[in-house]
Amino acid sequence: MSDSGERKKCSRCRQALPLDSFARNKAMKGGRQAYCRKCSAGYYRQRQAASGRTVREKFPVPRGHKRCPQCKEVKPHSAWERNKATSDGWASYCRECRAERNRESYFRRKYGMTVERRTALLDEQFGICPICLKPGPEHVDHDHETGRVRGVLCFSCNAALGQFRDRPDVMRRAAAYVEGNVWKPKLVAPGVYRLPS
Repeated sequence: MSDSGERKKCSRCRQALPLDSFARNKAMKGGRQAYCRKCSAGYYRQRQAASGRTVREKFPVPRGHKRCPQCKEVKPHSAWERNKATSDGWASYCRECRAERNRESYFRRKYGMTVERRTALLDEQFGICPICLKPGPEHVDHDHETGRVRGVLCFSCNAALGQFRDRPDVMRRAAAYVEGNVWKPKLVAPGVYRLPS
């Protein structure tokens, strides 16, 4: 809003503009910058380009919308998560891009692998779970002792391996049990059982 209809001349473009076209600056005479906002932005971009830096382009965004720097789409605020730490109160990236970035970061942190490597692993398995042979496995399986990635499993198979604590002897007994070969443990000593031969 213009302060009482006063005008000021921009030192760069030499146009007489309303005072609200100039940013406030208590150190300057009259309490306003010497350059208008448009010229200040142009001068800033010019200085950044001279020093070899790039400046993000400004795009017109309608009210209630925001532009995602990753997918470059303008989306309504409903496609964003709230973030009190930012100046506008919204996350820097839209929900989809943020989820993708978090997924990539998770794989890098947890398994030391990229999403591309996970996709290549899935292709090597022909897109199926190597245990139950169902399509569409999503969970990376790794050895908890060494940290080595073994493959990509479906949720159920990955959870089952976790429940069996990656112990092959327990898994073999479970397979025998499911096949109907139930064994009755024989107590040999306190806490020691004889296994069937």
